[in-house]
Amino acid sequence: MPPRESCGVVGVSLQGKGAPPYLFRGLRALQHRGQESAGIATTSHGVLYQRKGMGLVHEIFTQEMLDSLRGSVGIGHVRYSTTGSSDLENAQPIVVKVKGEDAAIAHNGDIVNFGRIRHRLEAQGIDLLGNADTESMAQMIALEYGRTRDLDAAIRRACSEIIGGYAVVFLVGPRVYAFRDPLGIRPLVFGTVDGGVAVASESVALEMMGGKAVRDLAPGEVAVLEKGQLVRTSRIPNGGERAHCMFEWVYFSRPDSISEGRPVYDVRHRIGVQLAKESPAEADLVVPVPDSARPQALGFSEGSGIPYAEALIKNRFVERTFILPDQKRREFEVRVKLHPVPGLLKGKRVVLLDDSIVRGTTLREIVQMVRGAGATRVDVRIGCPPIRAPCYFGIDMKERRELVAHNRTEEEIAAVVGADTVHYLSMTGLIDSIGLRGEDLCLGCLTGKYPVEVPEERHRFQKSLAEF
Repeated sequence: MPPRESCGVVGVSLQGKGAPPYLFRGLRALQHRGQESAGIATTSHGVLYQRKGMGLVHEIFTQEMLDSLRGSVGIGHVRYSTTGSSDLENAQPIVVKVKGEDAAIAHNGDIVNFGRIRHRLEAQGIDLLGNADTESMAQMIALEYGRTRDLDAAIRRACSEIIGGYAVVFLVGPRVYAFRDPLGIRPLVFGTVDGGVAVASESVALEMMGGKAVRDLAPGEVAVLEKGQLVRTSRIPNGGERAHCMFEWVYFSRPDSISEGRPVYDVRHRIGVQLAKESPAEADLVVPVPDSARPQALGFSEGSGIPYAEALIKNRFVERTFILPDQKRREFEVRVKLHPVPGLLKGKRVVLLDDSIVRGTTLREIVQMVRGAGATRVDVRIGCPPIRAPCYFGIDMKERRELVAHNRTEEEIAAVVGADTVHYLSMTGLIDSIGLRGEDLCLGCLTGKYPVEVPEERHRFQKSLAEF
């Protein structure tokens, strides 16, 4: 099964228009990044308005609730928890005190040194209300602001101590502060909308708000949005390194988004073409695991000449199973979510395309489904290299023992998922398909070498690892 991503963020600053409808549309566009909870915070004339709840965006935000929010500036968030429990207390945005007034913060990602940051705050006498790392980040900024009396500087100073991958929207008075981690692990895009400016985790959210993407925020960039304009930017020191999460192209981002200047659909299509070169198969049909593997499967079909078939139909009224809160529910829901087309698979040799495998349990259910529909052979092709190590930057994969590729060969993985063969995309194939240098990508879950120092893990920029 593909990994579960933590969340998506959006922020807007407008002139003469209310922010809530824009935030609502932006969050709907990012719903695939988190289905656990959602929230919106806005400000008007020094008053902070906030609404959040558990569930999907359209379920939480009725028209009446949107009408209760005021102001032309605000932030929004959809969440799947990777740090902090799954409850309303940890739903975002989180309200904190900055400059003696209420402020709100939301973020996508994980803080690696969360424990140390929390300990430092508690030593300063700061009581944390929940156990999400977002609150700790906000309190660190507030603590630094008490020393600098300059919020831009406070953000830079706090982030110089915070280790991890994050994209943040911070609502303070009439301003939205938007910033990324110094390596740009988690994405954040700046753009224009009617009457102002906005930021979002993906370019498609800006388009769904009626706007357009202008550029990705640079790694470590702090952007300040006010009165419908980008008023200034500054940078968190980072030494010039980049480490964009490769899973944005493999799985997380919508195929109609553009990430770091690379159209996601095009990358996934190239992955499929490359897979057909690297791991050919004698088959009658190429079948995607919908929806995320469709471009890869089309690429494989074009590269191999094997016909493409939508042989698994998704029930579009079932939520995204891969980010449901527990494994048993995901295994049950996959049978509700997917159903084979009667007769299409009977007697056929099938190449089953999936974007990635984490634990393998969901894919096993799908392989059984395809065989149950009469397929005589199932060859699985995976659109990224094997996931062999944990992620510490906002993806719910923390234990090696849970990973199906850990200490297993492709033949052993095929036996686990019930396929005739399993072949993964090569590392070179992935990097070439994305079109960025390998050293500009975070590949930690594939290599075990991480772009920042992680306790008990290897740091890819150490001289001893210069061979990477």
